[in-house]
Amino acid sequence: MNKIMLIGRNTKEPELKFLSGSGTAICKFTIAVDRRIVKDKEKESDFFNCTAFGKTAEFIGANSGKGKKIYVEGRIQFGNYTNKEGNKVYTTDLIVEQTEIIEWMDKQDKPAEKTANKDFDNDMTPVDDGDIPF
Repeated sequence: MNKIMLIGRNTKEPELKFLSGSGTAICKFTIAVDRRIVKDKEKESDFFNCTAFGKTAEFIGANSGKGKKIYVEGRIQFGNYTNKEGNKVYTTDLIVEQTEIIEWMDKQDKPAEKTANKDFDNDMTPVDDGDIPF
């Protein structure tokens, strides 16, 4: 079985493109995943090249951005090609099948939960406990 699940942060803005013939969406992005912290060592990360297709690609392109934490689930795919210099280049990509944005941000780049809670607290009306019959 070829299955991988990662939580990491986008290293840059996702690149969303559409194929000219079919109009299929393709989104390419890279996430940095922190390794376990080992005592007396610096924090280290691994970088994964990810590719998503269709509605998943459109979702990532519209809702994820540089620095945002994202969960991706999919499979590893190996490939190769010959570059302009005639050298064979090997690639490893995570083909995204499912995703979830872990850190939603609003337009001012503040966590949406904080903004929502702040607005909610301002709309609350105090209740007199003396009016409750129990």
